[in-house]
Amino acid sequence: MKKHISSEAVLLLEDGTIFKGKSLGRTGTTGGELCFNTGMTGYQEIFTDPSYYGQLVVNTVSHVGNYGVQHEEVESDKVQISGLVCKDFSHHYSRKTAEGSLQEYFEKAGIVGICEIDTRALVRHIRDKGAMNAIISSEITDVEELRKKLADVPSMNGLELASHVSTPEVYEFKPEEVKYRVAVLDLGVKRNSLNNLMARGCEVKVFPYNTPFEEMEKWNPDGYFISNGPGDPAATKVAIDSVKQILEKHRPMFGICMGHQMLAQANGIATYKMHNGHRGLNHPVKNLLTGRSEITSQNHGFVVDAEQLKNHPEVEVTHINLNDNTIEGIRMKTKPAFSVQYHPESSPGPHDSTYLFDDFVALLEQNKNK
Repeated sequence: MKKHISSEAVLLLEDGTIFKGKSLGRTGTTGGELCFNTGMTGYQEIFTDPSYYGQLVVNTVSHVGNYGVQHEEVESDKVQISGLVCKDFSHHYSRKTAEGSLQEYFEKAGIVGICEIDTRALVRHIRDKGAMNAIISSEITDVEELRKKLADVPSMNGLELASHVSTPEVYEFKPEEVKYRVAVLDLGVKRNSLNNLMARGCEVKVFPYNTPFEEMEKWNPDGYFISNGPGDPAATKVAIDSVKQILEKHRPMFGICMGHQMLAQANGIATYKMHNGHRGLNHPVKNLLTGRSEITSQNHGFVVDAEQLKNHPEVEVTHINLNDNTIEGIRMKTKPAFSVQYHPESSPGPHDSTYLFDDFVALLEQNKNK
């Protein structure tokens, strides 16, 4: 393992706050929305989650990189974050099955980051002030020059990003025994979502984010899965139109994260940008239909407007967040469609939320029987 020599690095926040530390990954400059993830492990899954596209991630856990990286733990085919901020960055790893160091992984992916800063102070700051844009540089030390570059980083409000992470071409996977066909609208889908569907006998065909409903319908799917993804859901208008048509045809539909927000938008219910968002592995959610609670994995900065939902009696709230009472799940009363804001394909509970895939398969079965 080659020795990495860290250089000085600077983190400049939109409100003028400055943190100085050491560089990690590639030498360079990068910007994006600064947000924090409270997960204690699973950093490679975080870094390859397409929902993080355009964001600088602060890992609140002290040590990052200490167990290296391996291919089986990716959620997409590349690193999606814009940059990393952490306390202690490990250039050495102890896991025998690791295929390399996180430093080498970031260098190959061209990821810029900063370490050896007080992440506790940083997280407290953006927790109070809210998620904001920031810039990291290990090549520019002039603050005024960094301010100019930071001014060019776009706001997440109104920003469409699904087009940057969606597949450019249709692809499909088949389990050994096919029971159902599921069309996946890829807004930034994670591999484990597809794995969960295939484990239940679903052949999946993944379509680009802007695929017209008529094109997906030609495949004659039994139902539709609307994936997670980055950016402002209100700006992802092509996908909203597709979801509207899925609902009009009464096709079974399951949405997660941005897919959940698409279901709300398709029903005329607005979404808005949260002060901080929910990002981590320990978010408690209550299922209002069963009365049971579950520990969930979350990664979102926008949420469905609870006040607007009150004016749509055809949509029912099924899940709420026990930390702040925000909406975590909805379903249609007269159509076979439901969604959740969190990630049931992740395993923080470890399997508290996988029943949602079973619920979706039950919808597919009911539809076939009709």
